[in-house]
Amino acid sequence: MNKPILLIDFDGVLHQYTSGWKGEDNIPDPPVPGALRWLLKASEYFDVQIYSSRSRTPAGIRAMIIWLRGHAVREWGDPDRAEKFMDMMKFPVLKPPAFLTIDDRAICFNGDFESPTLNPTALLKFKPWNKR
Repeated sequence: MNKPILLIDFDGVLHQYTSGWKGEDNIPDPPVPGALRWLLKASEYFDVQIYSSRSRTPAGIRAMIIWLRGHAVREWGDPDRAEKFMDMMKFPVLKPPAFLTIDDRAICFNGDFESPTLNPTALLKFKPWNKR
Protein backbone atom coordinates (compact mmCIF):
# COMPACT_ATOMS: atom_id res chain seq x y z
CA MET A 1 0.00 0.00 0.00
CA ASN A 2 1.30 3.44 -0.92
CA LYS A 3 1.03 5.78 2.02
CA PRO A 4 0.66 9.52 1.45
CA ILE A 5 3.81 11.57 2.03
CA LEU A 6 3.90 13.55 5.26
CA LEU A 7 6.71 16.09 4.98
CA ILE A 8 8.16 17.19 8.32
CA ASP A 9 10.44 20.17 8.75
CA PHE A 10 13.42 19.49 11.00
CA ASP A 11 14.48 22.67 12.83
CA GLY A 12 11.72 24.02 15.05
CA VAL A 13 9.50 20.98 14.53
CA LEU A 14 11.61 17.94 15.49
CA HIS A 15 14.75 19.73 16.75
CA GLN A 16 13.90 22.39 19.36
CA TYR A 17 16.17 24.89 17.60
CA THR A 18 16.50 27.09 20.68
CA SER A 19 20.19 27.73 19.97
CA GLY A 20 19.49 28.95 16.43
CA TRP A 21 21.49 28.09 13.34
CA LYS A 22 24.96 26.72 14.12
CA GLY A 23 25.71 25.27 10.69
CA GLU A 24 24.15 22.52 8.63
CA ASP A 25 25.98 19.76 10.49
CA ASN A 26 25.76 21.19 14.03
CA ILE A 27 22.50 20.25 15.80
CA PRO A 28 22.92 21.18 19.48
CA ASP A 29 19.40 21.08 20.91
CA PRO A 30 17.19 18.18 22.01
CA PRO A 31 13.99 17.06 20.30
CA VAL A 32 10.71 18.89 20.82
CA PRO A 33 9.00 16.89 23.60
CA GLY A 34 6.96 14.02 22.14
CA ALA A 35 8.44 14.36 18.63
CA LEU A 36 9.93 10.87 18.33
CA ARG A 37 6.89 9.03 19.65
CA TRP A 38 4.72 11.13 17.34
CA LEU A 39 6.94 10.27 14.34
CA LEU A 40 6.63 6.59 15.17
CA LYS A 41 2.82 6.83 15.30
CA ALA A 42 2.67 8.96 12.12
CA SER A 43 4.72 6.37 10.24
CA GLU A 44 1.84 3.90 10.67
CA TYR A 45 -0.29 6.11 8.40
CA PHE A 46 2.20 8.08 6.31
CA ASP A 47 5.41 7.84 4.36
CA VAL A 48 7.28 10.16 6.75
CA GLN A 49 9.91 12.30 5.07
CA ILE A 50 12.08 14.79 6.92
CA TYR A 51 13.19 17.77 4.89
CA SER A 52 15.11 20.88 5.87
CA SER A 53 17.39 23.58 4.58
CA ARG A 54 20.00 21.12 5.88
CA SER A 55 18.86 18.69 3.16
CA ARG A 56 20.77 20.58 0.47
CA THR A 57 24.04 18.84 1.39
CA PRO A 58 25.06 15.28 2.28
CA ALA A 59 26.64 16.62 5.50
CA GLY A 60 23.34 18.19 6.56
CA ILE A 61 21.36 15.02 5.89
CA ARG A 62 23.98 12.91 7.67
CA ALA A 63 23.80 15.24 10.70
CA MET A 64 20.00 14.93 10.90
CA ILE A 65 20.20 11.14 10.65
CA ILE A 66 22.89 10.90 13.36
CA TRP A 67 20.94 13.29 15.60
CA LEU A 68 17.65 11.43 15.18
CA ARG A 69 19.24 7.99 15.62
CA GLY A 70 21.01 9.11 18.81
CA HIS A 71 17.84 10.51 20.32
CA ALA A 72 15.88 7.41 19.29
CA VAL A 73 18.37 5.21 21.16
CA ARG A 74 18.01 7.47 24.23
CA GLU A 75 14.21 7.52 23.91
CA TRP A 76 13.79 3.74 23.78
CA GLY A 77 17.07 2.51 25.26
CA ASP A 78 17.24 -0.11 22.53
CA PRO A 79 19.53 0.30 19.49
CA ASP A 80 17.60 -2.34 17.51
CA ARG A 81 14.29 -0.55 18.06
CA ALA A 82 15.96 2.74 17.14
CA GLU A 83 17.22 1.22 13.87
CA LYS A 84 13.75 -0.08 12.99
CA PHE A 85 12.42 3.41 13.67
CA MET A 86 15.14 4.96 11.48
CA ASP A 87 14.31 2.54 8.65
CA MET A 88 10.85 4.14 8.49
CA MET A 89 12.20 7.69 8.16
CA LYS A 90 13.25 9.15 4.82
CA PHE A 91 15.49 12.15 4.20
CA PRO A 92 14.93 13.38 0.63
CA VAL A 93 17.41 15.71 -1.07
CA LEU A 94 14.62 17.48 -2.96
CA LYS A 95 11.28 18.59 -1.56
CA PRO A 96 8.83 15.80 -2.42
CA PRO A 97 5.20 16.22 -3.57
CA ALA A 98 3.73 15.86 -0.09
CA PHE A 99 0.13 15.22 0.86
CA LEU A 100 0.73 17.46 3.88
CA THR A 101 3.61 19.48 5.31
CA ILE A 102 4.28 20.33 8.95
CA ASP A 103 6.54 23.33 9.39
CA ASP A 104 6.98 25.90 12.14
CA ARG A 105 7.50 28.70 9.62
CA ALA A 106 4.52 28.39 7.30
CA ILE A 107 1.05 29.81 6.89
CA CYS A 108 -1.69 27.74 5.35
CA PHE A 109 -2.94 29.52 2.23
CA ASN A 110 -6.74 29.80 2.23
CA GLY A 111 -7.14 30.99 -1.37
CA ASP A 112 -7.44 34.66 -0.45
CA PHE A 113 -4.51 36.99 -1.03
CA GLU A 114 -6.57 39.77 0.61
CA SER A 115 -6.56 37.88 3.92
CA PRO A 116 -5.16 39.97 6.81
CA THR A 117 -2.78 37.13 7.65
CA LEU A 118 -1.11 37.57 4.25
CA ASN A 119 -0.64 41.32 4.58
CA PRO A 120 3.10 41.89 4.07
CA THR A 121 3.41 43.95 7.26
CA ALA A 122 1.67 41.16 9.21
CA LEU A 123 4.04 38.61 7.64
CA LEU A 124 7.02 40.64 8.87
CA LYS A 125 5.73 40.19 12.44
CA PHE A 126 5.50 36.39 12.16
CA LYS A 127 7.14 34.40 14.97
CA PRO A 128 7.40 30.61 15.16
CA TRP A 129 6.05 28.87 18.27
CA ASN A 130 9.41 28.78 20.05
CA LYS A 131 9.97 32.55 19.69
CA ARG A 132 6.57 33.74 21.02
